[in-house]
Amino acid sequence: MKISGWGKFPFIEANVSSPNTFDDLLRDVKKGASIARGNGRSYGDSSINIENTIDMKKLNRIISFDPSTGQLTSQSGILLADIIKIFLPKGWFPLVTPGSKYVTLGGMVAADVHGKNHHKDGSFRNCVVWIDLMLSTGEIKRCSRSENKDLFNWTIGGMGLTGIIINVSIKLKSVSTKWIKQKTISTNDFDETMEKIELSLNSTYSVAWIDCLATEKKLGRALIYTGEHASPNDIPIRKRGDLLTLSKKKKFRLFFNLPSFVLNKYFVKIFNSLFYFFGKQKVISIVEWDKFFYQLDSIGDWNNIYGSKGFAQFQCVIPLKYSNNGIRDIIKIISSSGSGAFLAVLKRFGLQDGYFSFPMEGYTLALDFPINNKNLKLLNHLDEIVIKYEGRFNLSKDSRMSANAFYRSESRLKNFIDFRNKNKKTFNFSSEQSKRLKI
Repeated sequence: MKISGWGKFPFIEANVSSPNTFDDLLRDVKKGASIARGNGRSYGDSSINIENTIDMKKLNRIISFDPSTGQLTSQSGILLADIIKIFLPKGWFPLVTPGSKYVTLGGMVAADVHGKNHHKDGSFRNCVVWIDLMLSTGEIKRCSRSENKDLFNWTIGGMGLTGIIINVSIKLKSVSTKWIKQKTISTNDFDETMEKIELSLNSTYSVAWIDCLATEKKLGRALIYTGEHASPNDIPIRKRGDLLTLSKKKKFRLFFNLPSFVLNKYFVKIFNSLFYFFGKQKVISIVEWDKFFYQLDSIGDWNNIYGSKGFAQFQCVIPLKYSNNGIRDIIKIISSSGSGAFLAVLKRFGLQDGYFSFPMEGYTLALDFPINNKNLKLLNHLDEIVIKYEGRFNLSKDSRMSANAFYRSESRLKNFIDFRNKNKKTFNFSSEQSKRLKI
């Protein structure tokens, strides 16, 4: 069958199996080189193997939950959306969440996802207690910070290349309401944006939307959103009877691909101007968890916005000492190119543990570009800027980077390859991305 990542680029004809039991999974793993696939929300080809893609979504059973500690143990195919649906009404929420709730637990481990609170709470690995990993021999290993430590650390952020993640135990955080106290800070230019983000680091959550088509004195203007889990006293009296009940909302679904001309630079420039103008009007607001964390999830199949050719998401991180210059250079080039990034998100990362995780202390910028020749050339140019400033790339978002660029950006790659080569008999896992990047 033909499958792709969320960016719908590239589409690849692949053999896909969907095991119902661990015996089925064992049979599929023993067929040869394979890769696990969650809900297909990585953007490119990182969860596709032409010969043997293993869809894990049916292995989604909750195993246990300890209400005294918030420790949840589940099979890896469960969706984050289902975890929230079950446990938020009980007063528990993920410690770290990416920008979509339609990802699997195993996928979050493999990509070591981050959220709007990385500067405070780090990446997803910080809430993982242990994982059960199936090797290509069928052996299952329990991995934690004290047991099979190296395998634990290379697996979290290892993009599924060390084994099939079958069970995961994580810790949730206690919350008293489903609401977020949100503050919106508008900025007029890049320098003010960077300054205001640094001043917002005491907030639990912090993220900035950047107007990438603003030019000259407005270059880098932004809306910065900070957030805290609201207490009952923060909630207007009329809403206090609804502190944890999840609302049932109808989702708008985009059933068709929009024509490519819709996202031309003129449309995006108008959209960005209106978004900036209306966004800065309301400074303090109380919003539901879904609106704060997962705005795009409210539109079903929102990836159709970019048309039938799909889109590429470019996400890099620039180390703190070079962040101002590196991020500024990227925004300048995008602005001058006229290639409107419909989505442009800037976040501050804090310190990061982990052997192969994407984040480092610094600034990360994520940008979406419709697939066309002009934008593919622009993305190659952006790669070189990231390498110049000693940054790195998010593999869960990549769909088109060259092996040459990846090798020059990733100083940890040799150690990862050496670890895999030492365990060739048990690490028979590969993806179309790992082949492209020669990992």
